[in-house]
Amino acid sequence: MEALIEWILTTPPSRFVNGYRWAWPIAESIHFMGLVLMVGTVSMFDLRVLGVGKGISPIAIHRLVPLGLIGFVVSVCTGILFISGAPDQYFYNVAFHFKVLFLALMGLNVAFFYSVPFRSLRSVGAFEDPPPTAKSAAALSLLFMVGVMCCGRMLTFFRPSF
Repeated sequence: MEALIEWILTTPPSRFVNGYRWAWPIAESIHFMGLVLMVGTVSMFDLRVLGVGKGISPIAIHRLVPLGLIGFVVSVCTGILFISGAPDQYFYNVAFHFKVLFLALMGLNVAFFYSVPFRSLRSVGAFEDPPPTAKSAAALSLLFMVGVMCCGRMLTFFRPSF
């Protein structure tokens, strides 16, 4: 692990984040904006699948999900900058381990959702209930997003001390 950390600290992203005073706080702001974009759009869709806002068809709200994907990509890119700047503070941090676990569960849930329940949503109109599998995937999506956000916030409170 130490060799990986030492290598990361020699990379251009690490030099950038550690070399410019404003790089980290600007990246934090951009990270937060990406997170808001992702959580805002995806949770709106998940909530509709769960029955909130039944006057709108799930597919109509699903048109916003690509914006959430953009927010996710922005958050991943800025997250890589953070890891590059202080890899030891992430790799040895239990909150980071849980964040990665929730991200992996989120990814598996997305893969499941688009392979099975999403097809059935195409025929669900306004005021109709989606099938239980879609509702389960939407509930898990919300749960995993909250897990990622909580663990991300806890990163600063569980910093390893050397």
